[in-house]
Amino acid sequence: TDRRKLHTAPVGQVFRLRPFHVLVATGGGYAGYRKYEDYKLEQLEKRGIEVPVKLASEWEVALYKSVPTRLLSRAWGRLNQVELPTWLRKPVYSLYIWTFGVNMKEAAVEDLHHYRNLSEFFRRKLKPQARPVCGVHSVISPSDGKILNFGQVKNCEVEQVKGVTYSLESFLGPRISTEEMHFSQAPPGNSFQQQLVTKEGNELYHCVIYLAPGDYHCFHSPTDWTVSHRRHFPGSLMSVNPGVARWIKELFCHNERVVLTGDWKHGFFSLTAVGATNVGSIRIYFDQDLHTNSPSYSKGSYNDFSFISNNNKEGIPMRKGEHLGEFNLGSTIVLIFEAPKDFRFNLKAGQKIRFGEALGSL
Repeated sequence: TDRRKLHTAPVGQVFRLRPFHVLVATGGGYAGYRKYEDYKLEQLEKRGIEVPVKLASEWEVALYKSVPTRLLSRAWGRLNQVELPTWLRKPVYSLYIWTFGVNMKEAAVEDLHHYRNLSEFFRRKLKPQARPVCGVHSVISPSDGKILNFGQVKNCEVEQVKGVTYSLESFLGPRISTEEMHFSQAPPGNSFQQQLVTKEGNELYHCVIYLAPGDYHCFHSPTDWTVSHRRHFPGSLMSVNPGVARWIKELFCHNERVVLTGDWKHGFFSLTAVGATNVGSIRIYFDQDLHTNSPSYSKGSYNDFSFISNNNKEGIPMRKGEHLGEFNLGSTIVLIFEAPKDFRFNLKAGQKIRFGEALGSL
């Protein structure tokens, strides 16, 4: 008689599944499975075994998109800004350093107790001598990372990794009006690629750089150029690691991105910062009006901002190596630019590169 009575709620109330929970569980489980598949592919590549391309079907892409990566990325961004107790900073940052192979000897401040939160640690500055800027070559790497692909743009298609392409026009969006550029526009009858090439004898080139979580998260100006226009595409925040880039066609066109366009001494030049999972924000230092990863957006939409008409300027001049922006975590930089036919890349696909090192020159 002294036993306590056990009160139980109906099973339906305890295990009440909602469609959102099913989507999260299914999509999250599938994303985990893909991570495991990516790991196996990386191991095969390290052993020198060529991996055949296997693209995702429409339902697989839709299932991946069902994961609330934008919500999770905003939550991650807020978590990164929570100030850590002094005694906890070294263990947390040390674990991250060990996991991703971060070289803290290059950091301007090596003392881990200096960084109040994860966000400050991710955005750590480097010692001035840690990344010397190459003065010989005309185009340098804007960031640390891994070269996924590079070369000439052909048939209005760009390779995100070997054998997997995306549409140049879908990625950059419609051609910007001539009033916002310092050079004339090609005849409207030409293809989108031909309209970007403004000087006779020039070709269009591209280079894709993947920033891993352990890389230096800031990016810089790859050459001397003038930024005339910014186009922001809200979108998904799927992973952009090489395994996923090999799996999802037009991955960079699905994801949120910020396209900066302008001109350099040889004509058209653009730098695009592509968002990814857990990248809570993409920041451009001279653009205070840019706000990425907003809670809601219209699918397929984009918004434009002109640094000429809106600010009554001649654009934003950038010097080679100058600070340009930063990611909250690793992501991808895509360069698309025109140059004479004798332009040559000094790269190998898959190689590691650091900010300031040469990409190519005439």
